[in-house]
Amino acid sequence: MGLGKKGSILGLLGVFLLDGLLLSVAYNVHNYTFILKETNFTRLCFTKPMLTVNASFPGPTIQVNKGDKAFINVQNNGKYGVTIHWHGVKQPLNPWSDGPENITQCPIQPGKNFTYEVIFSDEEGTLWWHAHSDWSRATVHGPIVILPQQGGKGYPFPKPYAEQTLVLAYLRTSLRGKAYPFPKPYAEETVLVLASWFNTDVKELIDDAMAIGGDPAVSDAFTINGWPGALYNCSNETIYRLQVVHGKTYLLRLVNAIMNEEMFFAIAGHNFTVVAQDGAYIKPIPTSYIMITPGQTMDILLTANQTPSYYYIAARPFFDSGAPFDNTTTTAILQYTNVTAPTNISLPTLPIQTDHASADNFTSKIKALANNDHPISVPQNVTKHVLITVSVNQLPCELTNGTCGGPNGNRISASLNNISFATPTTDILQAYYRSLPDVFDSDFPNQPPLFFNFSGVNSSTYLLPEVGTKVLLIEYGASVELVYQGTNVGNPENHPMHLHGYSFYVVGSAYGNWNATTSPATYNLNDPPLVNTIGVPKNGWTAIRFVANNPGVWFMHCHLERHASWGMDTVIVVKNGPSKGTRIQRPPSNLPICA
Repeated sequence: MGLGKKGSILGLLGVFLLDGLLLSVAYNVHNYTFILKETNFTRLCFTKPMLTVNASFPGPTIQVNKGDKAFINVQNNGKYGVTIHWHGVKQPLNPWSDGPENITQCPIQPGKNFTYEVIFSDEEGTLWWHAHSDWSRATVHGPIVILPQQGGKGYPFPKPYAEQTLVLAYLRTSLRGKAYPFPKPYAEETVLVLASWFNTDVKELIDDAMAIGGDPAVSDAFTINGWPGALYNCSNETIYRLQVVHGKTYLLRLVNAIMNEEMFFAIAGHNFTVVAQDGAYIKPIPTSYIMITPGQTMDILLTANQTPSYYYIAARPFFDSGAPFDNTTTTAILQYTNVTAPTNISLPTLPIQTDHASADNFTSKIKALANNDHPISVPQNVTKHVLITVSVNQLPCELTNGTCGGPNGNRISASLNNISFATPTTDILQAYYRSLPDVFDSDFPNQPPLFFNFSGVNSSTYLLPEVGTKVLLIEYGASVELVYQGTNVGNPENHPMHLHGYSFYVVGSAYGNWNATTSPATYNLNDPPLVNTIGVPKNGWTAIRFVANNPGVWFMHCHLERHASWGMDTVIVVKNGPSKGTRIQRPPSNLPICA
């Protein structure tokens, strides 16, 4: 095809793409029904009712192809209001279905329902969904499997009389996704979900902790696909088994749905290769273990090439803080077919819980695949720079008896740029879209209000944050660099930061304080990973970049649920662009109403 003819095609193509058709040239539509209800579960000899979707823990898998759309009707038969978030799905122009409570929607009240329109675009691999109300995500969560694009069932416009014209043929072929960037595995839909188990009711647990300003109790166990495994008391038979055929290769889709701990993960006797993270391919990483933070997903190629037997799959925390944590190990069994169970099953060798070197050794290897079939586009010229300090703080006690559950009788808090986020009673998206007053302030700062030795000073001088509902306004099309700076204030630790509505490039990370002159010289602008959740190192910094091309109201928060509850959150508002295809779509008619 000559250059002139190609230019003509792209020009005509632009007409078809004005309203966003590039996002889904030919796509399948999927329909799911989620029934939220209390269901009795027994683990560790404790039986309790807990909120679930379709009576399962973890919840059902959503499976689509790249570029598809799903409508998920959520019927809330539970006891309190709940929302659902589709973690890592960018939802182009559609923040109405993103989910965080009182950020983009009001909760679905008991006895009510709401249908989410989940729009997939360039994501491919594994993501997940979870409740985004209080701590209900502990039991309300499940995987999203996004297979390579298959071409879909039809055009997103009426079928034309003639569909073999040059432009439509181009739409049908050239814009389809590619196959896996590795040989297709024997099984491609094997999901492993890491989660937390609490013997008590999780809503009561966090409500009680917030009432006194203290640290909530840690979980009683971790689970793999809902089962704690063999190393817990009263748990002999409660173990997940993954059957494999000798010589076959499996694509394991790992989700960290755990509430408050990063995790090391390994399989006894087996090395494996990590090929994707957060719905985007990476350069293959051969390894014997991984470190994965809450909110992250990873795709792993495992070849069953060892002596046929039983092998433990195991996960335990990586935890670098003085705060309490669940210091236990969950297990599952990798079970070769047609073999007898051995007397002893071998455990993998996992790094110890405080092993920074092992955690860093793995995470430093993660780089984007960045090839012709899976290109990346890293912003080179930044037009909007934001430096955000990430801290655990304290607030004065407001109880009548004068004693709260935090240090020195204070209330535990957390902040971004020394602002502890206060969730409003009216959702911010509606307030922004309809210009409602007195819901939020649009003056979240571009830098910390006070500069000090962030990673070296731990002083009560910096403990007290401002409490407010402040959002960060960003112009459509801006090239954004956001630097998360961990501080030594309060109880420092690794912070997994998650941004809704976007994937972003992780261009740099290090211990110590970010420096505007020297730190950018260390950036990787060639093949940085494209993710939606990133661990900010304890007393260190992480720099991310993205183009603000998805207008809307988007939540940004730490995915350690304790920290998010204490106010380690903010909201980014990306303004509308100049055309219909660059503006927030209209809200659905049946949005839940704030009670």
